[in-house]
Amino acid sequence: MIQNKVEEIVKEAFDPYFKAPLEAWKSFVSLGKVISTSKEQTIKEPNTTEKYLNFILEGSGGILLWNKNNYVCIDLCYEREFFGDYMSLLNQQQTPLEVITLEPSKLFRISKSNFDKMRSNVEFGERICRFAAEALFIDKQSKQIDFLTKSATERYLDLQRRQPEIILRTPQKYIASFLGITPQSLSRIRKEQARIR
Repeated sequence: MIQNKVEEIVKEAFDPYFKAPLEAWKSFVSLGKVISTSKEQTIKEPNTTEKYLNFILEGSGGILLWNKNNYVCIDLCYEREFFGDYMSLLNQQQTPLEVITLEPSKLFRISKSNFDKMRSNVEFGERICRFAAEALFIDKQSKQIDFLTKSATERYLDLQRRQPEIILRTPQKYIASFLGITPQSLSRIRKEQARIR
């Protein structure tokens, strides 16, 4: 992927929150690199410390937590979203979260040390870091509120509206887990919605 394309993608994703000049994004992108991953590749093992902040250029990922006898998907991430165990990145402590790509993906990745360097040394760096943190917080808080106030069907419809391609690209077991329901319940919801259309 051409470097200036990465700068433009990151700038476009951030523009609704903070309109920094392209030069600021060039500085940001120069501190990281683009990596390619395979389907269901582990980016961060459970019970380890996050070393990178990832931004999805192409593809998707999930954040998983082992609970009793299976994994629970606590977040789904798609193009133009930050991706990873952000809490572990910030406090540099181990967490039980596993971070995986759900399909072959291209990620822009910046190390913790370069993330810290950008915060203090790059023009607009502190503001970029602050807006990244705010965007992540708002996204997580919105998902928690939805989980507590909406039915599984409503959450499914919201997910479908926000990410129409999600149904085609994401394995059903992850969608069901993310919605807090069984794959059988998800199948029933999908059939009901198909009948309504």
